[in-house]
Amino acid sequence: MPIITKEQQEYKNFAKSKRPKPPLLKNMIMAFIVGGIICTIGQFVLSFFISRGLTPGQAGGPTSIVMIFIGAFLTGIGVYDKIGKYAGAGSVVPITGFANSIVSPAMEFKREGFVFGVASKMFIVAGPVLVYGITSATLIGLIYYLLKLL
Repeated sequence: MPIITKEQQEYKNFAKSKRPKPPLLKNMIMAFIVGGIICTIGQFVLSFFISRGLTPGQAGGPTSIVMIFIGAFLTGIGVYDKIGKYAGAGSVVPITGFANSIVSPAMEFKREGFVFGVASKMFIVAGPVLVYGITSATLIGLIYYLLKLL
């Protein structure tokens, strides 16, 4: 571990004192409001599919697809990043945030072409999530199956 001199420590303390304090209460309120709006839209979509004759269990899949499409579409036209600027975690936590995490790197590299830009960069963030998610789901399913045999 490097040794910090007295001057370096004084400078660190000075820099820390000059760092602007984030408006935590405002950030929490905006995250709550925007996250709530996104979830309310999701509830409307779910209610729409239920009103068309699907059971609540059956309506979950199409609702997820619609919400992912909305998040990806808004990211593609540059709106979701503006929402995220004000909402913070309120825009990241719902499923639309997952769509944003997939589309954002792809949009960043679109000038490199569809194959080497968009397609290859699309799963930079989401790839590990998908790999570990599928692996853990498979392992849990296998353990459940084996326990049921006992």
